[in-house]
Amino acid sequence: MKLNQRERMLACLVALLALAACALPFLPQDEGFHQFVDERAWLEIPNAQNVLSNLPFVLFGAAGLGLLALRRLRVKGPAFAAMLGLFFAGMIVTGACSAWYHAAPASGNLVLDRMGMVLAFAGTFGLLAADKVSQRAGWALGALALFAGPVSVLWWQATGNLAPYAVVQFGGMLLLLLATLFWREPGGPRWGWVLALYAAAKLCEVYDYEIYAWTMHVISGHALKHLIAAGTALAVMGPLCMRGRTRASGKRWRAAV
Repeated sequence: MKLNQRERMLACLVALLALAACALPFLPQDEGFHQFVDERAWLEIPNAQNVLSNLPFVLFGAAGLGLLALRRLRVKGPAFAAMLGLFFAGMIVTGACSAWYHAAPASGNLVLDRMGMVLAFAGTFGLLAADKVSQRAGWALGALALFAGPVSVLWWQATGNLAPYAVVQFGGMLLLLLATLFWREPGGPRWGWVLALYAAAKLCEVYDYEIYAWTMHVISGHALKHLIAAGTALAVMGPLCMRGRTRASGKRWRAAV
């Protein structure tokens, strides 16, 4: 099987990330990770703001799956459609698992939280490859991320080493950055917005306490992180939406799948 230029470049980048996951030094979990500034309850929901701010993940993920099922989203082929579905399903699972974790923050529940996140990551990276590289690259990278993500979480649970999980998360975002900078075809998801929203969400996570103080206890940084990160679904879904279901658009869907 002969690889095209972009497939070779993607394969080299993935190989480098795999080497990094093996070569990086031991990275422990921050002992204060479970300490969030806003612990207020509401209607008997503990840590209510951090729990309920996950709702947009579920709503946007469900909306995306609904539009995909109704053939109201433009797709570029079977791998693109499959990875798009995986991405939206991952958003739903991420929202549910994150809400469960934040109701009772602890290492055991954090495993479940991260399992949901890696499902969304797998859909994101597979969708990126299907959009920017090729259909077979989409299948390959999506499958690899779907395997490597859970393995990295289980490795952290077993050894305490967070490095492989960090490579899956941040290495994938590096791939997204490089693809956005160097492969600029029109159409498709707004990858620049996906990357910008992800970066903004991580900043809000870091400044959890400060944002809580700046907003006079209206919202915490971590809750704001959830709301911003959920917006990545709109950056993916919005540009793909079809305004009307014409006969031609139906033909394009059938041709794609």
